[in-house]
Amino acid sequence: MTDLVLTEQQGHVLVVRINRPDRKNALTHAMYTALGDAVEQAHENAAIRCVLFTGSEECFTAGNDLSDFAAGLPGAFEETPVGRFLFLLATATKPAVAAVNGPAVGIGTTLLLHCDMVFAGNNTRFQMPFANLGLCPEGGSSLLLPSWLGRVRAAELLMLGGAFTADDAYRLGLINRICEPADTEATALDTCQKLAAQAPAALRATKELLNRPTLEELKTTMLVEGKKFSERLKSPEAAEAFKAFMEKRTPDFSKFD
Repeated sequence: MTDLVLTEQQGHVLVVRINRPDRKNALTHAMYTALGDAVEQAHENAAIRCVLFTGSEECFTAGNDLSDFAAGLPGAFEETPVGRFLFLLATATKPAVAAVNGPAVGIGTTLLLHCDMVFAGNNTRFQMPFANLGLCPEGGSSLLLPSWLGRVRAAELLMLGGAFTADDAYRLGLINRICEPADTEATALDTCQKLAAQAPAALRATKELLNRPTLEELKTTMLVEGKKFSERLKSPEAAEAFKAFMEKRTPDFSKFD
């Protein structure tokens, strides 16, 4: 387990912490491998009844490390570290909770769609800037967001890629509660402990029933998204967006059809 993703078992709760503060917790392939391993660990260990994903009081994650992803994905999406993690999370049988503060960019927002409960600090800024980077939605967001929010609101978030606040996320029904940043993790952990005290098989059955109506369609959507995302990573638009990001300027898409 890389030290950029830390795991700690607290009672029946597995706390999974993204720990790369010098890069705003930007995620690399190796970190995705560690995140997937943590989800597998929770599934295989009967003593673990709930998983908590968190970062720090200042940052959840700034999304993918573009320098790590600029070369594309190593293989079919579902076999890559990011694809493996997303599929493990989407099909997990035990409750998953997230405590989010600061930047929650790209997958920092879309992974929350697979959590059962989400707590956010009032300093949280959510964003899914896929189109801004010449990319496309991932993590099942093109299916889940329209079904939860309606198509026009989902289109605004995914096509314009603008940032939105914890207040916005609460209004849209994407999070359970807004906290002071210093209290977010403790509030989420308290909820995890309450979940861990529940009848475990009953919780698994409840989660299965909540997910059942969309699970197969979600898997298919994630495969289609993953294929398109892999293609987009190799596109001239993405190359321009990544170059502009490194040069700290606005990308110029005017030359593309």
